[in-house]
Amino acid sequence: MTQTAITNTIRRLRFERNEMTQQDLAERVGVTRQTINAIELGKYSPSLEVAFRIATVFGVRLEDVFSYDGGAQGPQRDSR
Repeated sequence: MTQTAITNTIRRLRFERNEMTQQDLAERVGVTRQTINAIELGKYSPSLEVAFRIATVFGVRLEDVFSYDGGAQGPQRDSR
């Protein structure tokens, strides 16, 4: 698997919440522990719904959990 352009603060948020385990978070979100691990490592980008569920578990905004680092150029425009 390759790294995604999406970074996250899930690990930090878990440890700020009394060292919540990946399994605890997975159960609250409704995914597997392996999915949480892959998201944390940047090997998998969650669906928008799963991303919102993760943010909801921590009681924070989506952008407090995930950020996109796809380059500073922004979308490419057709120069026709």
